[in-house]
Amino acid sequence: MDGIDSLTAPDLRLAPARWRWAMLGFGAVAACGAVAAIVFPDAAGWTGFVLVAGLGAVGSLLLFSVWPRSKAVASQDVRRVAEAAIRANIAWVVTSPDGDVTDCNDAYRRIAGGKPGEAVNPPELALGSDDSAAVLYRLARHAAVGRAHEECVPLMEGEVTASVRPLSGGYAAWWFTPVPHSAKQRPGAPPPDASSAHGAVLEDAPIGIAIANPDGMLVEANRAFCGFFGAGTKLAGRALSDLIEPAHRESLAERIAKPESAASPIELCPLGQTERMGELYVRPAGNGDGKRALLYLVDVSEQKSLETKFAQSQKMQAVGQLAGGVAHDFNNLLTVIIGNSEFLLMRHQAGDPSFREINDIHQNAIRAANLVRQLLAFSRQQTMQPRVLDLGVVIGELAEMLRRLLREGIELKLERSPDLWPVHADEAQLSNAIINLVVNARDAMPRGGTVTITTRNDTLPNADAAGAATGAAGDYVRVDVRDSGVGIPQEYLGKIFDPFFTTKAIGHGTGLGLATVYGIVKQTGGLITVDSDVGKGTRFSIYLPRHHGEVEARNEAPAIRDITGQETILLVEDEEAVRSFAARALKQRGYNVLEASGGEQALEIVKSRASDIQLLITDVVMPNMDGPTLVRAVKRLKPDMHIIFMSGYAEEAFRRNDEKAADLHFLPKPFGLKQLAAKVKDVLSGMPAR
Repeated sequence: MDGIDSLTAPDLRLAPARWRWAMLGFGAVAACGAVAAIVFPDAAGWTGFVLVAGLGAVGSLLLFSVWPRSKAVASQDVRRVAEAAIRANIAWVVTSPDGDVTDCNDAYRRIAGGKPGEAVNPPELALGSDDSAAVLYRLARHAAVGRAHEECVPLMEGEVTASVRPLSGGYAAWWFTPVPHSAKQRPGAPPPDASSAHGAVLEDAPIGIAIANPDGMLVEANRAFCGFFGAGTKLAGRALSDLIEPAHRESLAERIAKPESAASPIELCPLGQTERMGELYVRPAGNGDGKRALLYLVDVSEQKSLETKFAQSQKMQAVGQLAGGVAHDFNNLLTVIIGNSEFLLMRHQAGDPSFREINDIHQNAIRAANLVRQLLAFSRQQTMQPRVLDLGVVIGELAEMLRRLLREGIELKLERSPDLWPVHADEAQLSNAIINLVVNARDAMPRGGTVTITTRNDTLPNADAAGAATGAAGDYVRVDVRDSGVGIPQEYLGKIFDPFFTTKAIGHGTGLGLATVYGIVKQTGGLITVDSDVGKGTRFSIYLPRHHGEVEARNEAPAIRDITGQETILLVEDEEAVRSFAARALKQRGYNVLEASGGEQALEIVKSRASDIQLLITDVVMPNMDGPTLVRAVKRLKPDMHIIFMSGYAEEAFRRNDEKAADLHFLPKPFGLKQLAAKVKDVLSGMPAR
């Protein structure tokens, strides 16, 4: 900030001229008297000594009269004015009582014809001409009598507004502001107000600035203001209400009519561009006479977009937590219903009168289990069994089944990039997500069309580059599922991932398909975005994080023929109905089953009979001692014991588990007789966890 630090430094100016001449005359007379007293001491007597003393006093006064003056006389006032002028980025100069320049900034030096750092003339001399001399003289006279004044001064470079303000001690502060070309007086136009005169409309400002009449007619607007409305640089003379959406016009008119009452900004959208959003601040222009309004426009489109995406993400998380809690309880109930209906079906043959009703119970319980599984996928609380996959191979193997899902008139195209990066995901769940997207695409093309699945590597500098609210920058494998269907209306895009939201007719969809996809992708650590154009089609894009490692070979489990055994199994489950069904199912297969209703009881059984127990089957979520805690304690007593976790929703509990995932076997709830017996046989046979 040039000039500020020099305001209190001494300069080399002398005292005013009349004071200096008086002191020099008085000093000459005193010097003559002193010489006479020294040459004729007897005649002078005591008078001579008095004259010598007077000479000393006069000399001191003379020294004072010619000593350099300090600008500290008005340092506080000058500093305040200088700091304000520097912040305003205008030309300013401070003059002394005798008209000399005591300080100025480089902007003043430029208009005064000087170079940075060198001394310059006061405004009357530096800027005086045939056109400006009279104006500058009037300004100087106003300052001399202690009055502030302001006038336009014509210079070679154009008009400037010159303002002068008196300071203490006879000092004066001047500042000069260029008058914008478009704000000059035009025939028939109202006189320019103070806001225009002081350059409130800054052409290169990063925010939009404009001046409007009380009727909302724009008088002047800078480049940013025009750019927000896509109007180039020509908005003067147009009504602002014609440029914005109708819903915002009434509040705008009220604010512009009474700008002094406008405290908070108005949110508005350009006409026909509802995806863009601006905040308009309305302030009185000039001296606050209410004749015009000064408008400040801030483009907040990107901020509003991020806020919307973040709010959607928060809503999805809250719904997911609720869905996960409900799903956990339902899984326990469905395990009992499915298991016991299978026991009944074993005792009732197809010709039995009760067979049909029992079979209906069983089939509908399985359908309910599928719905719960979708809820768990959405809430990201299902048990995942991820492996390192080549996504191109997975989709290639899935293609034949996808074609069977599509009806006649719909074509499936695969566009697979070579050398795809590996991903770490649950193949079954990921396949389920892609199937859901393809089914949605099929339903969006009642008259036929094309579904295109594209896979490629992609690097995102940030989550916003993919159009997502959250996520990390990095390398991703991208899967696009694109259709040529009817598209999704804009008002539905924020709701399509909500569970049970559907635009299909009753009985033609549960509204859980896209919710399931969302949950699977999020639980895998990825992003999902949607881009839709009504009448042209929709594209869903899945971004899965790149995994640095080798793709795992597939180990297909051989078919299990004999699912019986004689080993001793410890079954731990706090839900009595689930425990009773599972124990009965295992006993029917020949196993010796020990039961425990909680972790503490199970641990006591292990301490007393560790050598007899070959397999521990435990629920994950239990009161007091949960499943993972029990397993850690059991492993210390018998490290080689086989473990199976039964899981309703297990993510949060397993997050606290320090066991390696490769050593854990899972049995998701709900399960039936065959699933339970087959899993037990797998584990006891020494098959790896999967």
